[in-house]
Amino acid sequence: MKTRAAVLWGLGQKWEVEEVELDPPGADEVLVQLTASGLCHSDEHLVTGDLPFPLPVVGGHEGAGTVVGVGPGVEDIAEGDSVILTFLPACGHCSYCARGMGNLCDMGAAIMMGPQIDGTYRFHARGEDIGQMCLLGTFSEYTVVPKASLVKVDSGTPLDKAALIGCGVTTGYGSAVRTGEVAAGDTVVVIGAGGIGMNAIQGSRIAGALNIVAVDPVDFKREEAGLFGATHAVASVAEAWELVSDMTRGRLADVCILTTGVAESSYVAEALSLVGKRGRVVVTAIGHPEDTSMSGSLLEMTLYEKQIRGSLYGSSNAAHDIPRLVELYNAGQLKLDQLITREYSLDQINEGYDDMRSGRNIRGLIRY
Repeated sequence: MKTRAAVLWGLGQKWEVEEVELDPPGADEVLVQLTASGLCHSDEHLVTGDLPFPLPVVGGHEGAGTVVGVGPGVEDIAEGDSVILTFLPACGHCSYCARGMGNLCDMGAAIMMGPQIDGTYRFHARGEDIGQMCLLGTFSEYTVVPKASLVKVDSGTPLDKAALIGCGVTTGYGSAVRTGEVAAGDTVVVIGAGGIGMNAIQGSRIAGALNIVAVDPVDFKREEAGLFGATHAVASVAEAWELVSDMTRGRLADVCILTTGVAESSYVAEALSLVGKRGRVVVTAIGHPEDTSMSGSLLEMTLYEKQIRGSLYGSSNAAHDIPRLVELYNAGQLKLDQLITREYSLDQINEGYDDMRSGRNIRGLIRY
């Protein structure tokens, strides 16, 4: 079949929206008609090369839609089902999945390779095979994905809003609740109040944090942070340190979550300076692939038992956490509507990323 998709053909180039060929689903694969796709910063990393990925590629890894076809071997998903696409597939039976760590499933090794899990491609154009971002390619009206990359949700779920749960919401929420283990009464600092950071803020609120400090140089994002649960918002780490030191009487924060556009190595030292004894620094932002060092006081690491924790997909188990997040939304505790600053058509995708880079959006959304 033919579908319209946004393709990245080379580093530093614009997304090109064009008609491409899409193969039918193979064994254990599903054909999905997308309702919406979020414009996540990770796809910008494909453009800059911070995420090394074979090109060309159909971008997009945060989406939701309706199943319109299934391949051989698919028994638990049927045509007409509402699904949220998860950028990390989970097989359900490897060692990591068996321990409840679906975000670390062995199948995740395939997400940066380009083709599907079996090594073949589903998208084709200009005489070339085209890869799929994280096996998904949600910057397309239709896509074919592994059944392991889908989570079925209740019929009637607003899929345009639920699309954000596929990446940004789950990653940010989980960075606070799962990786950071934020508890009632904690003081939390979130550095970077974008699409991931806002969800780390509301995850901290839902977990019962007493003080939640958003750090972002963009006025608009600091203003919006309070809507998601931030009790304070400042423009710099220096301001955050003064504020947190004062409000905790010198004990500093329990958790600091790093959700900047890119994780520079120097940011880790700043985050470590904001947490006190047994404080946890959660690194969710993606760093440059060539960076192999971080700064910070090793003496304080030992004497104060400070911890640095990496967070992939918010340490979440999609099969459990995605339906739970939908329930939190339905209960009015999780904000999804307010995350969407502006909606775009697929043809406006480059405008959407311009808005993201300039700090005008919390999250942009492509609606099909």
